[in-house]
Amino acid sequence: MGAKKKLKRKIKSLKSALRVQHAPAAKVALVSPLAPAAFPDLPVIKGARFASVAAGVRYKGRTDVVLAQLDPGTVVAGTFTRSATRAASVLDAQAKIVGDSAKGAAILVNSGNANAFTGAQGQESVAAICAAVAEKLGLPTERVFTASTGVIGEALPHDRIIAALGDLTTALDQDGLPGAARAIMTTDTFPKGTAKTVEIDGKPVQIAGIAKGSGMIAPDMATMLVYIFTDAKIARPVLHALVTGLTDRSFNCITVDSDTSTSDMLLVAATGQADAPEITEIDSDAGKAFADGLGAVMRDLAHQVVRDGEGATKFIEVAVTGARSDADARKVAFAIANSPLVKTAVAGEDPNWGRIVMAVGKSGAEADRDRLSIRFGPHLVATNGQVAPSYAEDIGASYMKGQELVIGVDLRLGEGAATVWTCDLTNRYIEINADYRS
Repeated sequence: MGAKKKLKRKIKSLKSALRVQHAPAAKVALVSPLAPAAFPDLPVIKGARFASVAAGVRYKGRTDVVLAQLDPGTVVAGTFTRSATRAASVLDAQAKIVGDSAKGAAILVNSGNANAFTGAQGQESVAAICAAVAEKLGLPTERVFTASTGVIGEALPHDRIIAALGDLTTALDQDGLPGAARAIMTTDTFPKGTAKTVEIDGKPVQIAGIAKGSGMIAPDMATMLVYIFTDAKIARPVLHALVTGLTDRSFNCITVDSDTSTSDMLLVAATGQADAPEITEIDSDAGKAFADGLGAVMRDLAHQVVRDGEGATKFIEVAVTGARSDADARKVAFAIANSPLVKTAVAGEDPNWGRIVMAVGKSGAEADRDRLSIRFGPHLVATNGQVAPSYAEDIGASYMKGQELVIGVDLRLGEGAATVWTCDLTNRYIEINADYRS
C-alpha cells in the first residue's frame, strides 16, 4: 500500500510539473513603441486640485478613481459623443455644462466600468455619486460632472466610489494631475499629458491636459476622455466656441479603429486665476494667443491617443488636397485611415498603394482616376491614373519601415483639403480586444 501511495504522489507531482511547463506565458504589459520618452512636467493650475485613489471599481491594486476640485469662478465648456447609446454620465454632464461658474465645480472620473447601457440603474449611480461629491465639497449637484470608462453593460459599483471620497478629498493636491492621467487609463499603455504656456499682455497663462484612449477610437465630437485645465480668465461663450472649433481640428481628426465610444467627452475648465486680463473675444490678440495654446494641447493629446492605438506600431498622417470641397477631402482621408486593408499593409510594411486607390474610390467623394496622385512622404508613387515613372517598389518598401508615415493624396479637382491621423492594424489589436473582458 505504501508503494502505491508513493507512486500516486509521483504521478501527481509529474502532472503538476507538466501543467507549469505548458501553462500559457503570463501577459506582459506592453508599452506602445510610439509612446513619448517620458511623461511631461505639468504646471500647477491655480484654482485646481486633483486626487486619485484605488477604489476597486474593476481593477485590483491600481488607482481607478479621480477627483478634480475647481475653485469658484471656474467656467467649464465641453463636447460630448453623439452616439445614440450615450452613457448616463454623458447625458448628465451635457445637461449641466452651462451651469453657474460662481460656485466652483468638481469632476469625478472612474475607469474600469463605463456605466453605459445600464438603464435606470446607471442614472441612479450618477445621481448618487454627484450627490455625495456635492455634499463632501459643499457644491450644488449641478456643478458636479462625472465620467466613466471601461466595460459596457455592467452595473457601476458606485458605493465603492462613494466610500473612497474621504480619501480623495484628503488627497486633493495642486500637483495631482499626473496621477489623474494614470488613474483614468483602461487599455492605454501609457498616461497621456501635455502642457503649454501662452502670454497674454505679457502675463503667462498655463494650459495643461490629460487624456485616455487607446481603442474604440473614431471621432464624433471629441472621442475618448479628455480633461484640460487652464488658469485663463475667459468668458464661457468664448471658451465654448474655441473648444468646439478646435475639437474639429484635433480629436475629430483621429481614428484608431472606426468605432465611437458611448462615453466620450472633453471638458475644459478655466479657473480664471491668471494675472492676465480676461479674454472676451475670439478674434482679439488675446483670443488668438489662447486659441493657439489650447489648440496645441488638444492636438498633442489627440496624437498621443493615436500613438497608443491598441497594438499600434506606426503613426500615420493622411493628407488629402485638391478635393472639390473640404468635406470631400475629409471623406477621402477617413476612407484611407479607416481601411483595414490599408492599415494592415502598413503594419506589414507593404507599400501597397493600390489599396489607397481603392479607399479613394469607395469614399463617396468626387474623384477622377486619371487626375489623382499618391505620395508616400516625399516620394511620388502614382500620378495621372498610373504608377509614376520615377517610382520603384524598393523606394516604397524602404519608406514603410519608418514609424512616422505620411500618405498624401492630391485629387486635383479643387481647393478642398483635410488631414487626419491614424495608426496601423496589427495582430496585437485582436489579442487585446479578444481578451478585453476576460
